[in-house]
Amino acid sequence: MISVVVLVVAAVVLLVTVTPVAFPRSPGDAAGRAAAEARGVPIVYWRPGCTFCVRMRLALGRSGGRAVWVNIHRDPAAAARVRSVNDGNETVPTVFVGDEHRTNPPPSWVRERLRRPAER
Repeated sequence: MISVVVLVVAAVVLLVTVTPVAFPRSPGDAAGRAAAEARGVPIVYWRPGCTFCVRMRLALGRSGGRAVWVNIHRDPAAAARVRSVNDGNETVPTVFVGDEHRTNPPPSWVRERLRRPAER
């Protein structure tokens, strides 16, 4: 019985980390930047298999769906933007809010930036 539970948990973790189940559809870098600016929300660069990205998405909960999520494996321009602020590395999650950015920020930092547009 325990092995079945472990197998199910492992399958769910694998499903969440390597598929977009926990992440909205990736719009690409140009469209993602435009959407984030228009809506006044953060743009989060992520990639499948990144445990830090999964942690971020789960910690943000429902409010995380308001952010724009861009998969750097689907858009070379997104990967280039991430490399441009991370010493040439594709370190994710990298979050931009306007011209400000953070690499692997605490979820509370992103959550605060998600609240700001609602307070305007």
